[in-house]
Amino acid sequence: MKPTHLNTIETSLRAKHKWLLDMAGRTLAEDMEVSADERFDEIDQATTEQLQNFEFRLRGRERILLNKIELALQKMAAGTYGVCEECEEPIAPARLAARPEARLCIDCKEEQERDEEVYAEVE
Repeated sequence: MKPTHLNTIETSLRAKHKWLLDMAGRTLAEDMEVSADERFDEIDQATTEQLQNFEFRLRGRERILLNKIELALQKMAAGTYGVCEECEEPIAPARLAARPEARLCIDCKEEQERDEEVYAEVE
């Protein structure tokens, strides 16, 4: 992979990392406060709790993405970025451009998803 392409991806990952941390901070600072007015009305309280639960689920998914981004940045520093964790073949630059935190090449990712479908049907 060309150094300029790698620098572009690293910049993108760092920007996404910062945005995710900023969103988590905003959630803690703003979205978790419940005003006195909302606590007295049962409907307002239920709506607020539902929105808070949605925010927590969203932040949970973002935490997983944050971990993937951090792993990708660690791999860049170690010089192992862009190598599939499953087959150890290079991940296509187009895949990395679309999904810079990708850990698997497209073939291995498709195989993983097929396996997940099979196990999901069994349950």
